[in-house]
Amino acid sequence: MTTATWFILIGLLLLIVGFTFSYIKSVPATSAIIYLSVGFIVGPMGFELFHFNPFQESALLELLTEIAVLISLYCAGVKMPAPVSMKRWRTPLQLATFSMVLTVGLVTLFGYYGLALPLGAAVLLGAVVAPTDPVLATEVQVRHADDPDELRFSLTCEAGMNDGSAFPFVMLGLGLLGLHDLGDAGWRWLAVDVFWASGTGIGIGILAGSGVGWLVTKIRTSYANTAFLESFLGLGLIAFAYGISLLVNAWGFLAVFCAAVALRHTELKLAGLMQGYSTAVEARREGEPQAHVHVSESSLAFNEHLERLAEIVLVLLLGGSIFWDSWSWRAVGFAAFLFFIARPISVHLGVLGSRAPKRMRNLMGWFGVRGIGSLYYLMYAIQHGLPEEIALELIHLTLVVIALSILVHGISVKPTIKRYWRSRKPRI
Repeated sequence: MTTATWFILIGLLLLIVGFTFSYIKSVPATSAIIYLSVGFIVGPMGFELFHFNPFQESALLELLTEIAVLISLYCAGVKMPAPVSMKRWRTPLQLATFSMVLTVGLVTLFGYYGLALPLGAAVLLGAVVAPTDPVLATEVQVRHADDPDELRFSLTCEAGMNDGSAFPFVMLGLGLLGLHDLGDAGWRWLAVDVFWASGTGIGIGILAGSGVGWLVTKIRTSYANTAFLESFLGLGLIAFAYGISLLVNAWGFLAVFCAAVALRHTELKLAGLMQGYSTAVEARREGEPQAHVHVSESSLAFNEHLERLAEIVLVLLLGGSIFWDSWSWRAVGFAAFLFFIARPISVHLGVLGSRAPKRMRNLMGWFGVRGIGSLYYLMYAIQHGLPEEIALELIHLTLVVIALSILVHGISVKPTIKRYWRSRKPRI
């Protein structure tokens, strides 16, 4: 495809989505299915107008997916309710740690014994597909900070955290393949990749988000007529927190998510509006002389549009990367194992002791959407020297998993969530 053809294709997709936005919201499917279908039609499975090769274009795809995940993590973070309390965050914390570790372990066993992969490659595959996705899981994300649904909150918060907590297992897989220094008996991996990188990333995010929130509030209260470009402040916070994390070898995904959570928390706290979004809006309507929650709210809309644009491009490329023979029993069987065995088992075991009811645990076990984050981790591994034979095998498995996740989760999410909400309404 020529440059002109690409512009025409992307432009048509944007126009179609723009004109049919209300209709897409009403049909029992997600917009990602449309983008994937277009990719199938114009790619190797259809008219063969283009073929995107993830292995040859791994550097470009790593950059694109990295940006998409960062923007999505920020959007998820600023929608988290404040104040942050262990009572409410316990379930997603267990999902992002215990459940994710269990998923990595189960996939490793399946990859090593069922797919005959080397141990390092099996661990890497587990790390790639274990994180749930904040980009493609729009329908199961919280709508705003006052969204009362615990299911959406838990899934959104899990996706925000496990995109960072999976990184140590990516490095473990690379280390077992001889591509990363794990240290004697794994001490360096445990000390640096697990404790230092995770803890420092969280700390950087909290400090950066709190600092920006405090500075904006301080300037607004001192100089009432000061105007800001809130969308730039949001993007600047993403880049700053992520850059500092990379500089000190911390996990930047965790930093960005925590920075977004801390930004909103700080703005609400300093404004005296800790009860949430609706309280802040009402206070502004009444003209109370308080600091306002501007950055987290104003930058969210802008970043959500960037997130949607990234989704269109990346899912289109995904569809153009898959051939008819990609749908092997090996890949489809692995996806079925992940969706129907590994994810449900890891969720039910991982949230033991939490207050999540059984019906909610069942739905969390199903809606483990895989997507752009998995692509990023795989491209990251390829760029760090993953052997071509292993890389091609993991690309094959991962692309099919993501495509099937878009299809099966995308078709089931709206009717399932609708039935879930209907069952929670009191019967008269």
